[in-house]
Formats: sequence, structure tokens, C-alpha cells
Amino acid sequence: MTKRREKESILVVDDSAPTLEVLQRNLSADGYKVFTAPNVASAVALLESNKVDLVITDLKMPKIGGMDLVRHVRENFRDTEVMMITGYPSIEGAVEAIKTGAEEYLAKPFTDEELSAAVQRALNKLRVRRCGEPQRAHSPAMRHGLMGESEAMRRILRAVGKAASTSAVVLISGESGTGKELVARAIHYGGERSSAPFVPVNCGGIPDGLLESELFGHVKGAFTGATESRAGFFHTADGGTIFLDEVSETSASMQVKLLRVLQDKEVCMVGSSRPRKVDVRILAATNKDLLALVTKGAFRKDLFYRLNVITIALPPLRERGDDILLLANHFAQRYAAELGRPQPRFSEQAMAVLKNYDWPGNVRELENVVQRLVLMTDGEIIHVPDLPPLMRFSALTRTGLDRTLAEVEAEYVSNVLASVGGNKTRAAEILGIDRKTLREKLRLSAPASEQPPLS
Repeated sequence: MTKRREKESILVVDDSAPTLEVLQRNLSADGYKVFTAPNVASAVALLESNKVDLVITDLKMPKIGGMDLVRHVRENFRDTEVMMITGYPSIEGAVEAIKTGAEEYLAKPFTDEELSAAVQRALNKLRVRRCGEPQRAHSPAMRHGLMGESEAMRRILRAVGKAASTSAVVLISGESGTGKELVARAIHYGGERSSAPFVPVNCGGIPDGLLESELFGHVKGAFTGATESRAGFFHTADGGTIFLDEVSETSASMQVKLLRVLQDKEVCMVGSSRPRKVDVRILAATNKDLLALVTKGAFRKDLFYRLNVITIALPPLRERGDDILLLANHFAQRYAAELGRPQPRFSEQAMAVLKNYDWPGNVRELENVVQRLVLMTDGEIIHVPDLPPLMRFSALTRTGLDRTLAEVEAEYVSNVLASVGGNKTRAAEILGIDRKTLREKLRLSAPASEQPPLS
């Protein structure tokens, strides 16, 4: 086997299972790390969660063909080469493939030597291109609290680096628990304002009647209880960065005021008619589709476009491939160190379960699960039976289509609640409902023996 300092990875895409098997065997024997996909949709999913140096794709496949995959790779993955193989060779096909972006074009049937030579030529071109570009540091295990080696996270880290070098407004989107505040902190501490304050504000956690005073401050006597003047978060962040988390939760009137701050770079304290200039960089985040809210009239279009200068969309954990295992080991190391005990290892079966679990609570849920495992597991190895029940297989679980909608909803609510250790506030955030609604759903789904008596 050819020895390499680091295995180069190849993704082979073909709707023929025998062809996939032969190519995987031959390329693995040459020392490459090989992924396989039977169609373009599966290939795109693999590319999103794994680092791939070379894609080898068949030309003719059902539904979506190889030419579309070549174009997708060229327009979305600048650090990946593409090679086309086909059983229907033609001059026109070869020309189109090369024009679309394929570096090599190989007609079936081909020998092992021809395949090896074509792969080496494509990878050599990749190495030459990499040498000609400014050297990029390999994604470290941790950067400003962000961790990940998947292609999806590499793109996020590159976007964070570019955003940090500017003073533009950044809108960070993603499901709850994906790390939006970590990204905001990485942008702030990676930029020229790093020595100035970083002020996070949870817009959804402050009652609307108090949010204006909290953000902009108030003067003495502005309202009942205002016994002294008080600066707001924008004043505190002057010279630095303010992070408006869950900006979608602000009211229409507050959106107007935020728009004015973005336009004029000045704030007016509650009870005062004199605006004050502030030098604040604004980062915002949301776990909702702001454009959809704009379409419904629930969010101001002009504010959306003011916020949407640079957009960073965080992937859910379930789409980050081996990052799940990287993060699990990181959290296990951290919590074991806090307890002064050896770091436990995950068995291969446990790692497979972690990787295949859906993670509705994303990275925050994974951290909670690993913390609980480190605390509760006595052995040096974490096995599948040590994992939370909702992550383990059960032969008694009804997964067919004979359940009512209420049963399915009750099971999902229960699973989400268990995933966050019973924290109803977090569970409500993940489910997109308030705590009162969550309490009502839990009451209705409880067994009759546990129902409170009717008054």
C-alpha cells in the first residue's frame, strides 16, 4: 500500500453497485480514503459533512446526472477536484465535461493502471493549485470556541475569518444549540475590536416593555421607577460589538428603532430627545427564517436587508458527520478533567449511535449528554447501554403509520425534553413554543393516573 502522511480522500459516485465496489477496492489498495455514493443526492450530503479531495462521478445516472454534480462541486467546493467516468464516451461529452469543470475524463472500460494514473493527475493538479494559493492554516481542533473538521464547518470558519476582517453587519442563522453566540464571539475577538466590549443581548428573553430601556438606556424620571439615569447596552458596547440574539423576537416598534440605529449610528435614551452617537458593530442572530417572516409581514423588510449584509448559516449537528465524534471526545475530556478522573472512551458501537442520532438540540444537547455520561458512567469505556434511553434501539417502540398525530407529538416532546436533561425552557426553545404551551402538552400527554384532579 502506498504510504501517505495524510490519506487523500476520494468520493466515487455511480449508480452501479459492482462499479462502486471495484473502484473502492482499487482506490483503497492505493492508499486513499474512499467514500461511495449511489446517486448525486447522496454525494452532495457526503460532501457537506466530509473533506473530499477528488470526486469521481459517472456521467449517466437516474434523476440527476454526473454533469450536474460536476457543476455543483465547481460552484460550491473550491478545494475539490472532479473526474468524470462514462460508459458512453464521445468527443462532445468529453468537451462538455472539461468545460463544466472536470479535470479528467475516463471512458469505460478502463484498466487499473489507467484509473490510477488519472487519479494521480487530478490530485497533482489540486496540489499545484493549493501551492499557488496563499497558505491556509488547517482547521484547528478549536478556534475561538468553534470546533470542527467537516466541510460544512470549514466553510463557517472561513466565513468567520472574512467577517472578522470587516466592520459590516452580520446575520447569523441556525437552529437552537448550533453555536450562534460562539460564532459572534469568534467574529468579535478575531477582529480589530477584540480589546473592546462584546455585549450579548437575548432579545427574546427581555419583555418588550423593557427592551428599549435595556438597549438604549433611560434618563432619570423617564418612567415610574426610573430613579436615576442608566446607560443601555449600546452605550456599554461603544467601541466594541453588540450581539442581538433572537432578533426575530423584537416587536414592530422596536424594529423601527433598531433600523434607525443601523442607519444613523446613534441612539436616544428613553425620556430624552437628544440622540447620542455610538460606535458599535452590530451582529444579530435568529433561529427562524427571517425572509419567511418578512413575506408574512412579521418582520420589517428594510431592517432585514440592513441586517443581511453578511450571512452565516450554521449547519445542524446532524449534518456535520465526524464532527459529532470530535465534539463528543472534546466534551468528555473537558468534564473528566473537571472531575479529576481519566477521560472515558466511547466504544465503536456507541460512537456509531452518536453519529446516527438526529440531535434536535444540536451541540448543546451533545454537551449535556456527554456531561451526564462522564458523571454517571463508572467504567473507562462508554458503551451503548450507557447512552440515554431515547438514543438506544427498542423493539417495543412503535414506529409505524398506525399512531395518531397526538401520540407522535407526545413522543417527540418527551424525547426533546429528555435530550436537554428536563430543562423546560431549553425544550420550549427547540420546539418553538413557549413554556406555558409546553406545560399544557406535557399535562395532556401524561397518563390518566398522573393527571391532576379536575376542580
